Amino acid sequence: MDFTLPDEHRMIRETVRDFCEEEIAPIAQDIEDEHRYPAEVFDELARLDVMGVPISEEYGGLGGDQLMYALVTEELGRVSGSIGLSYAAHVSLASKPIELFGTEEQKERWLRPLATGEYVGSWALTEPGSGSDASDMDTTAERNGDEWVLNGTKQFITNANVAGSVLVKAVTEPGAGYDGISTFIVDPEDDGFEISAVWDKMGLNASPTCEITLSDVRIPEDRILGEPGEGWDQTKKTLDGGRISIAALSVGLAQGAFEAALSYAKEREQFGQPIGEFDAVRDMLVAMDRKIERARLLTHKAAVKYDEGEDVTRLSSMAKLDASEISREVAEDAVQVLGGYGYTTDFAPQRFFRDAKLMEIGEGTSEIQRLVLGRELGL
Repeated sequence: MDFTLPDEHRMIRETVRDFCEEEIAPIAQDIEDEHRYPAEVFDELARLDVMGVPISEEYGGLGGDQLMYALVTEELGRVSGSIGLSYAAHVSLASKPIELFGTEEQKERWLRPLATGEYVGSWALTEPGSGSDASDMDTTAERNGDEWVLNGTKQFITNANVAGSVLVKAVTEPGAGYDGISTFIVDPEDDGFEISAVWDKMGLNASPTCEITLSDVRIPEDRILGEPGEGWDQTKKTLDGGRISIAALSVGLAQGAFEAALSYAKEREQFGQPIGEFDAVRDMLVAMDRKIERARLLTHKAAVKYDEGEDVTRLSSMAKLDASEISREVAEDAVQVLGGYGYTTDFAPQRFFRDAKLMEIGEGTSEIQRLVLGRELGL
């Protein structure tokens, strides 16, 4: 068992880390305060050729694997949860399904601009009334000649107001349950597509979270992804990879919070010595480091097994559950290490703390992950 990263993976990680330190870290708090999506950062990530890390080179991607993608996502999260979240949604949810389930024509038309970073993508599953039961949806798609007509509302949709394409889940066969859900590629320029709200949130405010209203949106028949009724199976396969990316983002958030706390503990003096030398603070930092290492190893294992083609429902769910909860715990402890300063926006831990909470909610709450894991155990 070799835990050494391949040279190419280390090179990509170092390249992204340098970019994050030089270009993202100095503006990370500013874009949060301004609630501003930093389009210029994503333009630069496109120039670094990492907007389609796990997408085949044939369609404009980097041709990397899930492990490489996890490393990039972690590095982004280490400095900005917002940028990491928008990036993960773009790759895992908006791009990868087109590669997995799309036709050659769809890949050329819709996947290529996503993989090259011409624009970011979005994925619309959740609805105002669905919550954790994501399959309980009211959005419908009715066939009308050689078109589909979409109607409904989608809620808490990342990147929707800055996206060049949106994958929308809709019911095509009412009463068929999971087998009646399909996926459609929607262009935000389509008539009847409207961003009806952009949410202010507790954190991650440089990553837009939107409500979408679909009013008689007519799209051609060739924009259905796969066959009618395959949407829920596509969703489950998409989330296997998506949960690994959220685990990686969670590890990044935890790492960023830990580094801020460790640096402060080495420099801040009380009673004539650095506070990191006091047992209470030292033990807290040791526990933080241990938790992060555990979450990272589990995330990397899930990514490697994904790349090997194994069923990773259990591992991806476990990684997402563990890493997301550790992220929140570590960030909270980082605030505590800094004391009063940790509660101010002059220092990063408060941002990591607020950002980390969503990791326990998005792409399946912690409670849903425990449900999934129980089912994997046959319970």
